[in-house]
Amino acid sequence: MKKLLIMTLIVGLLAMSCAAFAADYTLSLGHIQSEDDSWHKAALAFEEYVEEKSEGRIEVEVYPNSQLGSEVDMLTSILMQSGCDITYTGESMQTYEPDLGMIGMPYLIQSDEHMEAVLNGEPGKKFEALMENAGMKVIGYFTRGPRYITSNRKIESIADCQNLLIRTPQSPMTVAAFEALGAKPTPMALNEVFTSLQQGTIEAQENPYAFIKNQSFYEVQKYLIKTAHLRAWVYIAMGKAQFDALPEDLQQVVLDGGKYAQDVEHELFLQNEVEFENFLQEKMEFIEVDQKAFADAMIAGVLPTLTDSQKALYEEIAALAE
Repeated sequence: MKKLLIMTLIVGLLAMSCAAFAADYTLSLGHIQSEDDSWHKAALAFEEYVEEKSEGRIEVEVYPNSQLGSEVDMLTSILMQSGCDITYTGESMQTYEPDLGMIGMPYLIQSDEHMEAVLNGEPGKKFEALMENAGMKVIGYFTRGPRYITSNRKIESIADCQNLLIRTPQSPMTVAAFEALGAKPTPMALNEVFTSLQQGTIEAQENPYAFIKNQSFYEVQKYLIKTAHLRAWVYIAMGKAQFDALPEDLQQVVLDGGKYAQDVEHELFLQNEVEFENFLQEKMEFIEVDQKAFADAMIAGVLPTLTDSQKALYEEIAALAE
């Protein structure tokens, strides 16, 4: 009886100890990339920073590899406050705010410097306001390298894109751009792409070097076509309701953590672009194309679909290239 009483007291003390150290808030960060990717390493940096600076009041749980579903699934979960709190997203948000589709406008951003001018200028403020209108709080961003087509069909000109079955993200603007080339874009979640390429369900896909390398697309694709058809970014985006539920001091910790993750990722990104290009050149045949011809066709295909407010953003962003 005495032993039983002692054990009961020990269990009770342990339970009280655990409760004392339990976090006040738990934030789930989900993303679609592998654990080798700079996005995931930035997520781990965010986790470490926020947990340390909040002195354990916030616990961050990181879920890579689409463990919480596709990007669209995670966005829905965040907005419904049903399991995911933070993810990385960009032009997919046009479902909720059409003007956010301009993030995916082909050949709009001309250089990394142009992108930074956009993100830190008036267009960037407008995009962040649109994100908030859609229920998402921007806590940072990751700039991305140019997107290229990879294919098992040799593509040397626009004519070679006729009826090309190519995976695209679920972005109406991207779909319109590839339809303008004569291709047959097929929106699909990223975690389905490798198998679909392997089985021949699709012939091609388009992504930056990091995705091509880290998703192992080079194993099932012969050619990398140097279109550089899109330079874009993704936001580190948290549900606004979840952000607003935090006390002000912890809101600042999350914002600072987002900036820290942004800086960590950018340093890795710059290192990786050179490394990944060299790696992929050994695995695939790189094909140079007339980028102006692709730009003229894609832009001509997308411009007529833009609303007045999208056209105004287009002109504002294009002006910053100068």
